[in-house]
Amino acid sequence: MAKDETILRFEEISYGHEPKRLLLDEVSFNVRRGSKITIMGQNGAGKSTIFGLITGAFEPESGEIQRAKGLTIATARQTMNRDYLKLTVREYFEKAFDTKIYNIDPRIDDVLEIVNLKVSHDRLVEQLSGGQQARLLLAFALIQNPDLLLLDEPTNNLDKAGIEHLTKFLVEYDKTCMVISHDAEFLNAFTHGVLYLDARTQKVEQYVGNYFNVIEQIAARIEKENRKNALLAKEIQANKDKSNFFANKGGQMRMVAKRMREKAAELEEEIVDVRKDDKVIGRFDIPAQEDLAGEILGISSFTIMRPSDHKIVEKLAQVSLRKKQRLILKGPNGIGKTNLLESIAKGTATGAKIANGIRVGYYRQDFSNLDFNRTVYDELAAAVDRPFEQEIRAAAGRFLIDGVLISSKIGNLSEGQKGLVAFARLMLLKPGLLILDEPTNHINFRHLPVIAEALSRYQGAMVMVSHVPDFVEKIGEVEVLDLEK
Repeated sequence: MAKDETILRFEEISYGHEPKRLLLDEVSFNVRRGSKITIMGQNGAGKSTIFGLITGAFEPESGEIQRAKGLTIATARQTMNRDYLKLTVREYFEKAFDTKIYNIDPRIDDVLEIVNLKVSHDRLVEQLSGGQQARLLLAFALIQNPDLLLLDEPTNNLDKAGIEHLTKFLVEYDKTCMVISHDAEFLNAFTHGVLYLDARTQKVEQYVGNYFNVIEQIAARIEKENRKNALLAKEIQANKDKSNFFANKGGQMRMVAKRMREKAAELEEEIVDVRKDDKVIGRFDIPAQEDLAGEILGISSFTIMRPSDHKIVEKLAQVSLRKKQRLILKGPNGIGKTNLLESIAKGTATGAKIANGIRVGYYRQDFSNLDFNRTVYDELAAAVDRPFEQEIRAAAGRFLIDGVLISSKIGNLSEGQKGLVAFARLMLLKPGLLILDEPTNHINFRHLPVIAEALSRYQGAMVMVSHVPDFVEKIGEVEVLDLEK
């Protein structure tokens, strides 16, 4: 088959999850064989929905999707399906095929080597760390050997080594790939073109070039359109002024005035609807619990899974966190960072003690501590002792959660929107101890400076896992606990 052959075409596709929430409005684009395409857009714009339409998981309300004959498609999801958590690694890979695959173990070994994951085929998926599960999600798609590979936020939960390995794989990958990601450096390494989904207009703009080329193209186009609009606005105003002048003259001048008004109306139709940058969440603070004093969290010991032989090992520590102090947990994927955070949050960590009466705000990377069956409003209200509707709606508004979205169920939100709800919930909770597990995952990169600034101002104690050094640096002075040493 020809490398430049179009293997996927969207023709005027419209789609919405809910009656009043149109995500795509007559969207058209095409994908050529062998290309590597990035999908950009703010949280909740509909990027993952495009993947669902490509695979056939969703059906468009109007328009037509054309796929090349025999085109095979596989998706590396951004989160693990909860129904798969109790499966072994072998059983998980068997789910990738409609028919039973005999002697599947060698094929599993091959794809695990590609994603640089060393794990027993008999290990339960739920026993793997977030980073290990991220690699498993990619391997699940690769074992299907698809013509079109769809990657949904593939760098989430990956450590630096994992991102470097994935980048090298994609640079050398010779098939068609579409990627959703907010990681600019990662995208620029391999991108051939960008599909930009504008949440305001529900349209898709298609650009050619790497990620940074496209950013420059968008900026240049916006500048050109703004200049054109400024000239049009000047001419429109001139025609309106002339119309008013001639209208006051009476007689034949009224016809001239009418033509001036019509000319102004024609020019107004020529004004270009300039694409605006993604909306950014409003400035916010996470108020700390009042009257914090003394040690908030003490850690004397913890357990890890040793990377060399996967054995559980206990280690000693001397950590004492008070107000305004931050602790960063460091270590490779699979060592047990998320398990330690979870056990601290639940109060089950034998070597960690939270002071009595301390309210804990826990940001989980999989959002499983949010009730997916609740509406956004009800989930936020549950964080407040005495719910006050105006306060809840004001908090939601800071995180771009509008009147329609606040009535949606948590389970119907995008992963990025769930992250914003989680931060809004922390703001209302007013915790004395913040526990954050990969808080940058799924979040639009434009929001991250605002979130980092809010965390830098937080007055309580904080424990965090993050693989984004720039984000950590913005938070301020931190203590590091390296679980590997």
